[in-house]
Amino acid sequence: DFLPLKCDACERIFCTDHVAYAQHDCTSAYKKDVQVPVCPLCNTPVPVRRGEMPDVVVGEHIDRDCKSDPAQRKRKIFTNKCLKPGCKQKEMMKLICDQCHNNYCLKHRHPLDHDCSGAGHSLSKAGHAAVARAQASSSKAVTTSSSGAPCPADRSSSPASA
Repeated sequence: DFLPLKCDACERIFCTDHVAYAQHDCTSAYKKDVQVPVCPLCNTPVPVRRGEMPDVVVGEHIDRDCKSDPAQRKRKIFTNKCLKPGCKQKEMMKLICDQCHNNYCLKHRHPLDHDCSGAGHSLSKAGHAAVARAQASSSKAVTTSSSGAPCPADRSSSPASA
């Protein structure tokens, strides 16, 4: 059975097997077979030039121009720039030096690798707590009396008050 169908681009008559543009090598297919892909993130049509792959163009749109939140977050992943002079490396996460508290890349994260200006060896959390306790107890140990002379802070334990 021959069921005649007219090609809507070149207006020639074909059977059902050959009515598709590719099946009869339609010379006017460019007039009708235009693809305008839509970005899946921002739902914006992305223009595609003849000969370009739509998937590649949409991918480039997401990497550069897309206004959607996930695309913008993707572009901001590598924002932690190394502070070593001359290094332009950016990392996904911050690598803070314990001594100088600056951000560095994986290559320069150790104090010897970035000529650290921090004060000596860093203390652990327990070390910082011990220093804070020592400073607090030394400031409480000596207070001044109303006459201006130093006297012990805790009078109840001194033998003179008994």
